[in-house]
Amino acid sequence: MPQLHLPLKFLEHAARPEAREPWLLVLMHGVGSNEQDLFGLARLMPPQFHVLSLRAPYVLSPGAYAWFEFQVLPNGERQINEEQERESRFLVGEMIASASQQLGVPAERVVVGGFSQGGIMSLSQLLTKPQSVRAAMVWHSRLLSQVVPHIAPPEAFEGKALWVSHGSADNVIPPSAAQATRELARGLPLALSGSDFPGAHEIRPAELQGSIAWLQSLSGPADAA
Repeated sequence: MPQLHLPLKFLEHAARPEAREPWLLVLMHGVGSNEQDLFGLARLMPPQFHVLSLRAPYVLSPGAYAWFEFQVLPNGERQINEEQERESRFLVGEMIASASQQLGVPAERVVVGGFSQGGIMSLSQLLTKPQSVRAAMVWHSRLLSQVVPHIAPPEAFEGKALWVSHGSADNVIPPSAAQATRELARGLPLALSGSDFPGAHEIRPAELQGSIAWLQSLSGPADAA
């Protein structure tokens, strides 16, 4: 396995050595967390996936990072730091391209995934650079209005896939945010999967199992060695 040199800090869990056509799954944590958070899920993913868990670039406090900072306005709206979001979106794109090249995994076998703010980054990557990935896995997240003008033309999404799941009692990002993402996705020629699950702003076992089954369906039989 090559020693990866990438523009963001990360943890990695290698694909099974005998996987003939390995896939790459890039995971991104939520605001105030770090690369350890979702890395605990890496060993549960289908064995043909090489998993990278990234650390966001902006430091909030020791061990707590963000892809971009934001504030909640008196009317409840979130005002994001747009410069940080653009920079993170650029870095994530560079990270995926570099990891894909170094691991020898083509874009059609690359999936980005994330929780909350990490899900925002995953969704943005698929929507603005669909040529760089096969699919995005979006947990408890939302679509940024700032990204909408940069969405690629519909024909660029042929053969792409999107998983959107949410907690029906999520009190951090409301389920309506996932519904808005799904409505946009239904206007594109991609395969949309996922649903709302009982629970709050957390990934519960049934949601995780559904996500893993979706990854497996994308990548084909686990014994393709």
